[in-house]
Amino acid sequence: MNRYNERIRIDGLPASDDSVMHALARVEEVRDGIPLTFFEFGTLAAVVAFDQAKVDAWILEVGLGGRLDAVNAIEPDVSLITNISIDHCAWLGDDIESIATEKAGIMRASKPVVFASPTVPDAILDIASKLGAKLNLANRDFSHTRNSEDGGDWSWHGKRNLLVDLVRPARGGEIQLENASAVLAVLEALGMDQLLTTATVNAALGNIDLAGRFQIVYQHCRWIFDVAHNPDAAIVLAEQLVEQDRGEQHSGGITTAVVGMLQDKDIAAVIGLLKDRVDRWIAVTVHGSRAESATSLAQQIANVSDKPCLIADCVESALRIAEERSESTDTILVTGSFYLVGPAIAWLARAEPAQAPSLQ
Repeated sequence: MNRYNERIRIDGLPASDDSVMHALARVEEVRDGIPLTFFEFGTLAAVVAFDQAKVDAWILEVGLGGRLDAVNAIEPDVSLITNISIDHCAWLGDDIESIATEKAGIMRASKPVVFASPTVPDAILDIASKLGAKLNLANRDFSHTRNSEDGGDWSWHGKRNLLVDLVRPARGGEIQLENASAVLAVLEALGMDQLLTTATVNAALGNIDLAGRFQIVYQHCRWIFDVAHNPDAAIVLAEQLVEQDRGEQHSGGITTAVVGMLQDKDIAAVIGLLKDRVDRWIAVTVHGSRAESATSLAQQIANVSDKPCLIADCVESALRIAEERSESTDTILVTGSFYLVGPAIAWLARAEPAQAPSLQ
């Protein structure tokens, strides 16, 4: 489901409002009074829509954890786990092995599962062994190498395939190479070797558009939207900021961060990882009962960054203040939550309708 739109939309389909509504209506028709959460309802609607569209492949993202997630009701042909990080501790546990146990719940006996990170928790290894899942590990069953240190092309090595002269993914950062490498391993595990050609992979990686994930918009100044909301994501964001500035030879500008976060996130850690990349801060309370108040958030930001933090009374006000105080050479970073980035992208699109945000 697309969390940026106020209306429910089924991602991955050239669907009209009628087809989406038909999928939702079908779920309502057959649920026979069984109570469903918003996510369960949406997941079932997506399944109906995919089935009606007769798509060739279903790519389903498991949400919170894995073992008990609604998407996990679907039997996969292959599973992919990108990494394990500390998040959603109240639901998944407060250490890596506990969270890994929940993530491992998407594995299936005799089915391939790809683990993308070079660091593999014991729980992943143990559960895969007990289930008889076909575990494919980074740096053992597949790997990638940069062909140059200046961010040029790269190579991928699988069990049966070798690809060279691959272009870097449209999204920057080392983590994107790690993710792309794992996706290629998924295709190989499915036996879809016909897709593992340099031309096909380059065409796919060079045209990736992911709204809200290091999305760059040039409108009055440089805007960067990123939904990073935990320490691992903040590490990647900080790396991408450095890499982007190096690539653009961007210098001399001021970076203002507009931040909104939820109470259950490690706010201090996220701010600590970004503080060296930010000159000015603006805190805002995002929508929802789990939101950290702007006052509390600003206090934590100031304590960690050792810089003052403005408090805005709403998202629109925070964005307007940031824009008014920025020159054309400056950067506005909007980060901390889906609940902030989604409305912020929509606000910027409305600000100058003739120049709707475009990915760069």
